[in-house]
Amino acid sequence: MTASDHLRITGPEDILGFIPHSLGYWPENSLVAMTMQGKRLGATLRVDLPDPEGASGTCRNGSGRGDPAAGRARAVAKRRPGSGPRDTFAGFARHVVSYLQADEAADGSLLAFFTDADSISVGVNGAPTDPDNAGEGPRTVWAGLLKELELALQAAGMPLRDAWIIGTEFWQNAYCSDPECCGPLGRPVEQIRNSRLNAEMVFRGSMVGAAPDARASAPVATSVDPAVHAAESGWMTQFSPRQRDRSQFAQVLDIWTLVLRTVEDPERPLGLRPEAPAPETGTRAPGTISAGSPDAKTGDWPFKLPPELAGYLRASLCIPPWRDALLVMAAAGRPAAERGAEDFGIFEADCGPGALAVSRPGPTPSPIPGSAAGTLSSSMSGTLSAAPGPTSAAAGPGLRPGPRPGAEAVPGYGEVLLGLAPSIPDWALMVRLERVLELLAALGEGEPTAAAATARGWIEWCRGRGSYADALYRQALEGHPGYRLAELLAELGRRGTLCGWAARREAAWQKFAPDAA
Repeated sequence: MTASDHLRITGPEDILGFIPHSLGYWPENSLVAMTMQGKRLGATLRVDLPDPEGASGTCRNGSGRGDPAAGRARAVAKRRPGSGPRDTFAGFARHVVSYLQADEAADGSLLAFFTDADSISVGVNGAPTDPDNAGEGPRTVWAGLLKELELALQAAGMPLRDAWIIGTEFWQNAYCSDPECCGPLGRPVEQIRNSRLNAEMVFRGSMVGAAPDARASAPVATSVDPAVHAAESGWMTQFSPRQRDRSQFAQVLDIWTLVLRTVEDPERPLGLRPEAPAPETGTRAPGTISAGSPDAKTGDWPFKLPPELAGYLRASLCIPPWRDALLVMAAAGRPAAERGAEDFGIFEADCGPGALAVSRPGPTPSPIPGSAAGTLSSSMSGTLSAAPGPTSAAAGPGLRPGPRPGAEAVPGYGEVLLGLAPSIPDWALMVRLERVLELLAALGEGEPTAAAATARGWIEWCRGRGSYADALYRQALEGHPGYRLAELLAELGRRGTLCGWAARREAAWQKFAPDAA
């Protein structure tokens, strides 16, 4: 969001109304912490609330698992022998604050407790406002944790400026004990849902979706397209002897490059035809990424992949070095993908003088009509070698351009996959890749679908949206048990590892305003 697009906050309803848009869903049983930079909102962090008695830190409804810091925060919220709730909450607070410190410009903080309780009848100091319900209010339940968070935030130079408790039907300031101010039960949650800022966010195109676990419970594939499945099997057979072939690797990157360019500009004559929604129902056409008119803000344009091309792309995801190269290319450019593949030694060694010739398979035909094998690399040279310049309108608001050519050294695979390099990834290209992966996952099942879900999970983790990442990893493992990359990335999230880009404001993904970290 540019400076001219800043949203104006006029009250707590606006702040609380912004949180679901920042996260992408309405949190449940969650602590949401937001940093402040003067009067401006900074980073947003969501973690599972620990057990109010300090006995465990599991999330009752399982929602939001996998957020940055959630795994570690839950771990420290488990009571150790000889420790009490205060020690447990103090450890939890320290870990929450350690992640907020990634926002180096922060000089204040806000807290929101999203609970499943609505009886708010006791002050934060434990004094009952209703003697008949003394000890039952969630403000008393969370008073100990709130106090430890206050102390930890103050020590970190981010003093707490305000805090709220939001139930399923009512919300109230965590420090207000005056029933004449907030009412005996608090204020209706509808005030948050109907806030001015929430309305403006919806007007700008932001939608609050289902919680990550709810999305993960939905079936991955809408149907197995027989034509796509046949093409996929055919390409897997052709790819099998060519997994270490340099020219085949180059062609795979060429084809993906063409497809990603088509997402940006669907008028390109590459065999991808725009699809319109059915006129009677306006529903999504089979195999399309979305339906409706093109959106100038997001570049969201419906299109359909021909079966041969879809099968090619799905089959290429089953070759781990090619899959990893695709992720690296999207984030850091093609030179990084090629250099990393070379460093890992995935290509067959060239024959030296006097060495026996290595039997190599013949050229692979192209899945795009009219394109012969071996002719794409020269025409595509440099197309995605470096990220584009200023973000186009089709890239969407807040999508940052990648590094400029020659601005920094070519990063390695590990640096890219952990978000340590480049300094700023190509968010616009990663969004286009995400759309294609979502489409491919809906066209079949098995390993290609697991690879697509895992890659999308990595993109979500790069954004700092650990809940969505974790849900996608679990989705991949449910459809293809033992999928190694999903297991490794899920473990990274459980350890509370934060993507390097999400930890830095200048590099973090932004959809509308403050970074989701």
